[in-house]
Amino acid sequence: MWNIRTASCTRFRMRKTTVLLFLLALWAESSHELRIHEKTNKETSERVLIRSKRRWVLTTIELEEESPGPFPKKITELFNDKQDDYSVRFSISGHGVTKDPKGALGINERTGEVFMYKPIDRETHPILHVEFDVFDAKTNAPLDKTLSFDVAIQDKNDNPPVFNLKVFSVQVPENQNEGDLPLTLQVSDRDEDGNDNSRISMRIMSQVPALPQISLKSIANKITKLAFTGCFDYDKARTYTMIVEARDHGTPSLSSTATVIISITDSNTHAPVFTAPKYDAQVIEVETNKELLRIPVRDQDTPNTPASRAVFTILKGNEEGNYKIETDPVTNEGVLTLIKGKDYKKTTTVELEIGVGNEEPLFVCIDGKPVKPSPESGTVKNNTVKVAVKVIDVNDPPEFQNKIQKIYKIEEEEPGEVLYTPIVTDEDSVNIRYELAEDPAKWLSLDPKTCKVTLVKKMDRESPYVHNSTYTVVMHAIDDGEPPATGTGTLVVLLGDVNDNAPHLTLNTSVMCGNKADRVRVTAEDADAFPFSGPFTFTFGKEDQELKRLWKLDPSSGYQTSLISLTSLPYGTYSVPLKITDQQGVLARNNFQVLVCDCGKGDVCQDLLPRSSSLHGAAIGILLGALLLMALLLCFCFLCKCEKKKKNNHYLQIDGIQTLMAYNDEGGGSLCKADPQFMQSQNSSICPFKTDQFEFQQNPTNHLGSLKTGTIQHTQASSGFRDAASLRNIYRTNWTRNSRNSTYDTVWSGLSRSFSFNIEDLLGMKISKLSKEDFPEYQPHDYSSEGTNIDTTSLDKLSICSNGDDLMIFQQNLGPKFSALEEICQQALKEKNIKL
Repeated sequence: MWNIRTASCTRFRMRKTTVLLFLLALWAESSHELRIHEKTNKETSERVLIRSKRRWVLTTIELEEESPGPFPKKITELFNDKQDDYSVRFSISGHGVTKDPKGALGINERTGEVFMYKPIDRETHPILHVEFDVFDAKTNAPLDKTLSFDVAIQDKNDNPPVFNLKVFSVQVPENQNEGDLPLTLQVSDRDEDGNDNSRISMRIMSQVPALPQISLKSIANKITKLAFTGCFDYDKARTYTMIVEARDHGTPSLSSTATVIISITDSNTHAPVFTAPKYDAQVIEVETNKELLRIPVRDQDTPNTPASRAVFTILKGNEEGNYKIETDPVTNEGVLTLIKGKDYKKTTTVELEIGVGNEEPLFVCIDGKPVKPSPESGTVKNNTVKVAVKVIDVNDPPEFQNKIQKIYKIEEEEPGEVLYTPIVTDEDSVNIRYELAEDPAKWLSLDPKTCKVTLVKKMDRESPYVHNSTYTVVMHAIDDGEPPATGTGTLVVLLGDVNDNAPHLTLNTSVMCGNKADRVRVTAEDADAFPFSGPFTFTFGKEDQELKRLWKLDPSSGYQTSLISLTSLPYGTYSVPLKITDQQGVLARNNFQVLVCDCGKGDVCQDLLPRSSSLHGAAIGILLGALLLMALLLCFCFLCKCEKKKKNNHYLQIDGIQTLMAYNDEGGGSLCKADPQFMQSQNSSICPFKTDQFEFQQNPTNHLGSLKTGTIQHTQASSGFRDAASLRNIYRTNWTRNSRNSTYDTVWSGLSRSFSFNIEDLLGMKISKLSKEDFPEYQPHDYSSEGTNIDTTSLDKLSICSNGDDLMIFQQNLGPKFSALEEICQQALKEKNIKL
């Protein structure tokens, strides 16, 4: 059984009775407690009742906070009834021993005396919970249950009250009403609540300036608000500073202070004042949006604040709303503006009364008390000013009685009709002239004296100058004032429609994807309005059974129809003639082009898609090489040409008189493909029909010269020469060189253009001698059917020549065409002074 002997016997006796009664009550309530344990096994289960004693919890021991000592200081003594039978050892644990504050408590293990070794702060550890045990000193076995007691630390006034802020700041407007200020002071004290050590009182130790008087108003134990009576004056004091003290009621009493700063913001305590008693302005009548006057004011409140920004009002003289007044935000002036003019018959004066105030209401304080301002009480001056506006009369423009006049006319009417004569008045002028300001289509004329509007051209409702069937004309009336004034009138002509336009297709072409669709849409329109336009009637433009077999129109009436193909059409372009008729029967014919193609998976003809190609690098190289080679060949030819000209510079050039020759005459013989030979006879004559045997009679079947009616071309005859040298020798013997630019090529080219013979007589004579026996292979042949090629002898192998006598006769009768050539050559030879 435990017992405790305290160091202070007196205090222990005083509490002895209370402790005993408390312990008896606990023992009477729970001295016996049954604990039920259930034990379960495979066969049976039974309940075991176990009896145990309740553990004793000792009363609280009180210690003084921050005890000054001396230490160690005995605070209590523990006793156990086992001490009579055993040698015991006491032990304690918990706060102050094994927990914070460690080292504050200790025990004499042999005697059970408990000691305090250092001061304890109640604000940190208000209660210490301590547990104690008793053990056998020899075996160290526990002899009794663990008991516990609490050590309560008694409060000591060792903490002063503390404000939550060292400096409190608040802004208060100058026009703040009496009563509470928007500031709350709050303090705290770490000492124990509910006693004098934590009960706090606050007071204002000082206030600068002293007025208005500010006081403290307690809300709770540690919360206080500020209040005041009177008025703040921003002009006298803009900052108030106070020292507030908070003091507790402990022994000894502790306190602390805080500073309160109240800043005063300016309010509208001064009304704005006009700087002049009266203002004058002038304006020309009928002017609009013109600034007339700037009115300055003076205000003693802080600039650019609601307390000083002026608000102007026109009190009188603006009943018609012709004027307005606004505040310039930069200069704080009132800007008087004319917003709409008024027509006066003579110069006159308008008097305006303007008042001024501030954005913020005026605050007035009289004898330290706020007073509601009012002109009747004399607290507000009558802040108004008079403004005299002089309106100057000017020349007024002529005025159309009807500024906008509408008339109704039908389009395509014959010109010459007077459409409209407006009525124009002008009180300032008598002489007025009129003109058309806007007549976009030039359909009308205007009499400059009478203002009669006359139609001079037919009107077209479908003209681009007509909008929504209306044609607008603007007229001007100009007086003779100084300066001249102009009045404006508008004539709106509402045009009625006539059926003067035929319907037409909106699109004349369309694409039909033959692999997807079998129809295309056909849409028509008409520039005329209803009922002279659609819905339209669609029919084919001609009665063609083939056309009806391929196409069908469905529906046949409406604003659009579908052209449907009745069969699968080959890809290509088809032209379908159509007739379109409007409601009044006006007919139009159109050809509708339909392109039928393969669109693949898309909606565009694949054949119409742009083709793209690309060249390989090797192909590009080959192409560039070919171009380079061609350039080199051209250069080489140019060099050869120049060299040839130098080489033949000594040859003769004969510039014959060139004449046009007819080559469209059809002759009796075919062109001879064999090459006739030109041979020089003894008399230097040329035989164009000489063969290898020389005589035609000896081998008449070898050649048939290049025959053409009346003409043998040099381009064919020249191939019969043995070589080019022999021909050049002939010409060198017969022609002399008298020109440094003459060349053989020029002579040869001149002869190739004009060398011809008249051989009609000779050819007929020679052909008449031929017989079927001489040329059996040249029988008539049927060329009407194609068959296998037959190797037959061509007539072109025939060659005709003559002996020397026939040749002389042939040369003497070459025909009129060769005579013309001879004359040309003779003339050229004569001009060049050449003798053959």
